[in-house]
Amino acid sequence: MTSLRSKIIIGMIRNRHLFKGRLRPEVVDETFSVEAFRRSIDKSSERVKIPKTVRVEPISIAGMYAEWIVPQNPLKDKVLMYIHGGGFISGSCLTHRMHVAKFARECQMKSLLFDYRLAPEHPFPAAPQDCVTAYKWLLEQGIAHQDIVVGGESAGATLVLSLLLALKEQLIELPRAAFSISPVTDLRCLAGSFSYNAPHDVAPMGSWTVWTNMYIAGNDPTTPLLSPLFGDFRGIPPLYICVGTHEIHYDDCVAIARVAREHGVDVTLREWDKMVHAFPLLTPLFPEAKEAFEEICREVRVRSESEK
Repeated sequence: MTSLRSKIIIGMIRNRHLFKGRLRPEVVDETFSVEAFRRSIDKSSERVKIPKTVRVEPISIAGMYAEWIVPQNPLKDKVLMYIHGGGFISGSCLTHRMHVAKFARECQMKSLLFDYRLAPEHPFPAAPQDCVTAYKWLLEQGIAHQDIVVGGESAGATLVLSLLLALKEQLIELPRAAFSISPVTDLRCLAGSFSYNAPHDVAPMGSWTVWTNMYIAGNDPTTPLLSPLFGDFRGIPPLYICVGTHEIHYDDCVAIARVAREHGVDVTLREWDKMVHAFPLLTPLFPEAKEAFEEICREVRVRSESEK
């Protein structure tokens, strides 16, 4: 049974337009301004403080801005590479360092966050290329592939899957494990949950079409690095997928878990009743978010500390 607190918090997010004096929810269409959207998110993110128990170390990866987010007493030689979400058109170290700080602290792992290139200025394949660059940089720093866990949420969760496929394709040693929170796995957005869950989820109406089309930019949407559902996952490391049953991406998550299992991957599909898009990042605002977040972090630690 879902908690009262989750119903209140999710209800407030779903009806956020009312707090802005608007009677109707936002609809993303051809008039959508990427620049204004990014400014709004950045402005909100600037007010969020990082816990004093976590330090942030700015770095550069092949000209790409990145940050090490380091908790107190991290596990030796273990690294979490986190790929941020934002619909492929937004997100950065600024918007996500507070989320990654929570992962770093709970997982007890030094964590890498980086500003991959965004659409529409830099459509596919820029983002997955940058993810491969960041991963290869970790290897160049002397970090063993089996000491790396890769994770992300939303668009970042999709890029986690794309990264695994790209590494396999390029014959680069794969990470120890990966987690993917609320990925879209078929960017044609044809799954039934885009319709039947649209009234329940928190994603702006129409965003899944407009934003993904900016990223696809005329490429074949069934290309595996765009839509991982069409990829070959044989040989991919253990994969943990988290999704809420009220998400527009629900069917996509169920489908990718099925395909990966058919390919012999050790897959954990965690479905949370009546939860919405990327809800674990809302920890500790309500019990389900906190429990899901802690479960993901436990999985990361167990995989990291298991025998090679």
